[in-house]
Amino acid sequence: MITALFILAIIVGFAILIWGADRFVDGAASIATNFGISPLIVGLTIVGFGTSAPEMLVSALASFDGAPAMGIGNAIGSNITNIGLVLGITILVTPLTVNSASVKRDFPILAFVMAVALYLVWDLELSHVDGIILFSGFIFLL
Repeated sequence: MITALFILAIIVGFAILIWGADRFVDGAASIATNFGISPLIVGLTIVGFGTSAPEMLVSALASFDGAPAMGIGNAIGSNITNIGLVLGITILVTPLTVNSASVKRDFPILAFVMAVALYLVWDLELSHVDGIILFSGFIFLL
């Protein structure tokens, strides 16, 4: 009986998640249209924050619980999943045409951020200073 309840909870949870994601995307698209903002910029900011909020909470709670490595795993795993799984499935459903200006502008930034993160973690320790560097870089890129 309990297993059936767990399965039902998962199904209902996914249904609510799909409904909420649909509303979220509609709202973000509406913001882009109403304010004349590029959908890419809205995706990088509003949608990025919205989808990263649960990850930020999980990483913070893991750190407070004495498992900071889970935060690193969460950040790396999330990026691998977003690029490989989410983007991969999206392209399988609907192939995308990529704007060359976007590639020239955004991919060097992605490569730079990844290089900085790799450099900071290379000594096998992430300090408060490293956190300030990463967070400041994020604010600067906004």
